[in-house]
Amino acid sequence: MSRERSQPRPIDQADALRRAAQISAAADADRLRILSSIAAEPAGGLGAHQIARRVDAEEHTVDLQLDALEAAGLIERVDGETVLLTADAWMRFGRLLAAAPGQAGLRRVGDAGLPPTVERIARQLQYRYASVFSPETVRKYVAESYALLAERARIRTYLPTLTTKYATDRLSALATASGLSPKGTPEVLFVCVHNAGRSQLASSIMQHIAGDRIHVRSAGTAPAPAVEPAIRRLLDEIGVPFAQEFPKPLTTEVVQASDVVVTMGCGDACPVYPGRRYLNWELDDPAALPIDGARRVRDEVYDRVERLTASIT
Repeated sequence: MSRERSQPRPIDQADALRRAAQISAAADADRLRILSSIAAEPAGGLGAHQIARRVDAEEHTVDLQLDALEAAGLIERVDGETVLLTADAWMRFGRLLAAAPGQAGLRRVGDAGLPPTVERIARQLQYRYASVFSPETVRKYVAESYALLAERARIRTYLPTLTTKYATDRLSALATASGLSPKGTPEVLFVCVHNAGRSQLASSIMQHIAGDRIHVRSAGTAPAPAVEPAIRRLLDEIGVPFAQEFPKPLTTEVVQASDVVVTMGCGDACPVYPGRRYLNWELDDPAALPIDGARRVRDEVYDRVERLTASIT
C-alpha cells in the first residue's frame, strides 16, 4: 500500500487576519517594551502600574496600549489586574521579547519562547526521560507540542495540562518507534480529519473493549479545537465512558509507533511506513448527521472496533 503525502495547506482566511492583527499590534516600540517587561517577569504576570514603572511611562498610557494588545489576543488580564502573555504572544514573538545579553532587570526567554509553566513541563519530562532522550530532544518535543496545541486552543486554562499529556504521549511513541522502549502491547492509531468525531468514538470504544490489552491513540490531520459534544452523548447511550481525550495533531512518531493505523475520511494525509497494517474505514461524519444517523455511524464503528480488537488480541 502506498500513498503520497498531502501538500501543505496555507492558513485559512480567519487565521491569517488574526495573525496580521497581532503583527500590527506588536509593530510598535512601546508595545514591544510592554510585552518584553511581562515576558521578563519570573512570576509570569504584572500589574499595569508595575509595567508603567518598568517602561517609564504614564499608567494611563500603558492602559491604552494594553487594551490594544488585549484586543489582538497577545495579552490577557486575570482578576482585572494581573497581565499575562497569551500563548500566541509567546509562540509568535517569544524570541523577539528576550532581553539583550547583559541587559539588567530582564531574564532571557527560552530559545523557543516558552512560558514559564511550559519550561517547567520541559524540565519535568527531561528528568522522566533522562535515560532515553537528551534534554534537547525532550525540550524540542515539549515546545512543538505546546505550539501545535496553542495554535488551535480557544480556552487556554488547561493548555499546560494538555501540553504535558500530548508531549508525554509523543515521547512515549518516539521511544517505541525508535526501539528504545520495550513493546509488549499492540498499538492502534485512529485518524480522522478533526479528531473530534469518528476517531474519538473508535478510540473510546476500543479502550472500553480491550482495556490494557491494546494501547490506543487518536489524532487528526486538521484537529478541531474540541471534541464534538454529541460524541459524549453517543457513547453515554451505550455505556462506554468517554476517554477524556482532546483533538491532537497527527505526528510522525505516533504513526511509526503503531501496529495498526485506521484512517477515517482523511484521504492521503496520513504518512505510510512499512511494517504497519493500514485500514481505511469509509464512515460518515456523525457531527454532520441528525442524531439517528449519528447513532448508525456509532453502531457501525462499534462493530468494526469489536472485530478489529478480536483480530489483534
